[in-house]
Amino acid sequence: MTSYDAIVVGAGQAGPGMAAALAGEGKRVALIEMDRVGGTCLNHGCRPTKALRASAVVAHQARRASEYGVHTGEVRVDFGEAIRRVHTMTDSMRQSLARYLAGVENLELLDGTATLETTPPGEPHRVYLADETLEAEAIYLDLGSRALVPPIEGVDTVAYLTEVELLSLEELPKHLVVAGGSYIGLEFGQMFRRFGSEVTIIAGGGIAPSEDADISAALSDMLTDEGITILNSRLEQVASAESGVAVTLADGTTVTGSHLLLATGRRSNIDLIGDKHGLQLDDRDFVVIDSRFQTSVEGVWALGDVNGHGAFTHTAYQDSQILLDSGRSVDGRITAYAMFTDPPLGRVGLTEREARESGRRVLKAEVPMSSVSRAVLDSETIGLMRILVDADSEEFLGATFFGMHGDDLAQLIGMAMQNGVTYPGVRDALPIHPTVAEFIPSMLGGLRQLDS
Repeated sequence: MTSYDAIVVGAGQAGPGMAAALAGEGKRVALIEMDRVGGTCLNHGCRPTKALRASAVVAHQARRASEYGVHTGEVRVDFGEAIRRVHTMTDSMRQSLARYLAGVENLELLDGTATLETTPPGEPHRVYLADETLEAEAIYLDLGSRALVPPIEGVDTVAYLTEVELLSLEELPKHLVVAGGSYIGLEFGQMFRRFGSEVTIIAGGGIAPSEDADISAALSDMLTDEGITILNSRLEQVASAESGVAVTLADGTTVTGSHLLLATGRRSNIDLIGDKHGLQLDDRDFVVIDSRFQTSVEGVWALGDVNGHGAFTHTAYQDSQILLDSGRSVDGRITAYAMFTDPPLGRVGLTEREARESGRRVLKAEVPMSSVSRAVLDSETIGLMRILVDADSEEFLGATFFGMHGDDLAQLIGMAMQNGVTYPGVRDALPIHPTVAEFIPSMLGGLRQLDS
């Protein structure tokens, strides 16, 4: 039995910062990683997908080069080279993180499958590795999440892909069938179409169903214009086929592709630490926490995806920052997020539909990207900018930026919302010209009542 002041299970986005900070306070800390340090984000999530996206964006720009007076000839994508570029970057980042953690005084980085057994108050909790038992009064879980495999008939009989396997491919799929019309499915679908794959997206719940209908339609139009087939029907059955995999939809349609990507949601990784943790879970098996990430068991905290309070790298990282500051809590956190299609969709707060249903008096400003001078100058005019404010309190309620720099624009409004900045303070600011962001003050000067 080895005793520690704290044990952190999971070296994703919340765990390393938490472990290093506790070690910096002089506490003896064990940080256990069951796979590879860096978690989903570094190994098969945000960072590798954005590196791969960069190659897809360049391929698309090269095909459009003549629009800018630049002539390049035939564009050829070497998918193997693009993937190797991704792995070179992520391997370097992972090695850098591992070196950093190995150099933190009072911190031991351990590898292996961890099983948690919680104990009554006053007794240290126990964590079991293959041949070692650890104990500590403070346990921090940064277990993350993984792809949800839906209960589709035949799914266990085919070699389906999740984002993990997709990023391990060395050859470009001839025909990628994507199950799921939300963030992961749309981002990968667009990337692989630009690399040269035939792409079919099966979106039984629609494209980006959590967004306003006009945004979903605009995304659908953009992807269709790039040659992606979108089928709005539910996937009911999959089976092996001579050329790969055959999928059957609820409307009777059958699609045969070389590869099937499942992008139908995420599930909690709580099951990875055994069944003796004694933690209260919600109806989706995410760990129930309070505003300070305390679980139902004293001395155990849950950070990041596993607590269900935002499946994003930035929320996971901030979870540890909040917990390390006794004056902060997760209550009232404003979470901006982005879909990294090209152009991206940046979102924060209420959608227009939600604003209409809120019972508030709402003011709205909206402008198409085709009216934004910087977007016109760059010939990137897909999308729109939309801002919603409360007519009485002058608070920002939400914003949607689908278009050039939309990911960065959303967090500008998010920071204003988080800090209680009302819209006149932003309206009267002096922006830089020519930028996309310069339209935000102009938009706020032309707010109109939102029809109920």
